[in-house]
Amino acid sequence: MVCNASGCATSYVDRAQASRKMFYAGNLESSRKEIDQQLKKGRKKEADLLKLESAMLDITNGNMAQARKSLLEVRDHFDYFEQKSLGENALSLWTDDTVIAYPGEDYEKVMIRAMLAVAELLNGGGDAEAFAWQVVEKQEQIKRDAGKKPLRDKDGNELPNPKLAYKQVAFGAYFHGLIREETLANYDDATRYYEMVSEWEPQFMQAKRDLQRVQNGRHHEQGNGVVYVITFVGRGPYKEQVYATDLQFAMLIADRIFSAINKYSVPPTLAPVPIPEIRRYYDDIHAVGVYVDGKPAAATETVTDVGQMAVDQFQVNRDTIIAKAIVRRITKKGTIYAAKQIGDVNPWISLLMDVGGVAWEAWEAADTRCWGLLPDRIQMARIELPAGEHTLELQAVSSTGKPITAAKYPVQVNVTNGRNTYILGNFPRNELVGKISTSDLR
Repeated sequence: MVCNASGCATSYVDRAQASRKMFYAGNLESSRKEIDQQLKKGRKKEADLLKLESAMLDITNGNMAQARKSLLEVRDHFDYFEQKSLGENALSLWTDDTVIAYPGEDYEKVMIRAMLAVAELLNGGGDAEAFAWQVVEKQEQIKRDAGKKPLRDKDGNELPNPKLAYKQVAFGAYFHGLIREETLANYDDATRYYEMVSEWEPQFMQAKRDLQRVQNGRHHEQGNGVVYVITFVGRGPYKEQVYATDLQFAMLIADRIFSAINKYSVPPTLAPVPIPEIRRYYDDIHAVGVYVDGKPAAATETVTDVGQMAVDQFQVNRDTIIAKAIVRRITKKGTIYAAKQIGDVNPWISLLMDVGGVAWEAWEAADTRCWGLLPDRIQMARIELPAGEHTLELQAVSSTGKPITAAKYPVQVNVTNGRNTYILGNFPRNELVGKISTSDLR
């Protein structure tokens, strides 16, 4: 009953579920209406996430200008939220993290900049390189900021900040490299960025082919242009409420010992301790096969594993999340105990206050807010083609390279001599969602 009263059944995940299902089913118009309805309800602490979901709808539908606007707005909000609100953080100790403005997970802050780079490339804008560099710079800034705030154990000894263990994401460096290479005059820059990609994402074999090519000072053969196929593959990571059962048991023992040796008791830890956990889907789709003029030409490769990045970062920060849950429970128990001391209550009132304390603790919910429409992986393929008109087809393939469905999704591309052309398709499952977008603005 307490859980239902606290809103556990109507968490952000529950409210976002309908729009996500519609999106994955390819019903973008209904998904948009659902998101718009949620925005109209005025939940300010969820507005930024809903705008991110809306931006993914825009990117998937080819509306890059609107996506850019939404992403920039949320990027700036998340940067502002890094200046922590002491009032909100204090309130969260008496309630839970859902009462504070959502500041964004570190991987989401990086992915906002990645999506800005994609939207800008497809829209023909001149800021794509700047956004690509922001992907790299934001990761470095997160580590720098973590290094400025050393953690300490109970004896005051400095502990390494877990964020310093974050793995670098190759996406921004790769975009930077391919843009510099297209100038035909910055091969040294391109080489440096491709080397970064090879180091950070060694399974991305395309970077090794790129390195070999730029070291020979060749972007393309005479009369050819290059098509970069960008695909969003798989459904992205999501958060789920789980319970730290070991922590609950340990706290129950501790508070029973405390209650036995002090004048007043503290509420027993009967309510489970909720924490968020990042999960990922495991869909059949492995990559996207690319056909050119009816013939197989390439398959996309993963340049950034978004799902793995999210899971890894959660594991790095899990102890911090649990520590905050412990502090929250201690704060609530301490508040009840202090109230008993001030009121000099009798045993019956003390018992009633303990019952209220248990209900107060049961009121907690894990913060499951997250950017749910992100892809699981960002993949790319590079195809050099003769200048002129070509028909490309995209098809979902398994890990063995075999088509998962018979559906092939065509797009007409006008390849320009010596230039890059970009196309984008979103395959959250086995079928294309939305439209295939191209930077060829004929």
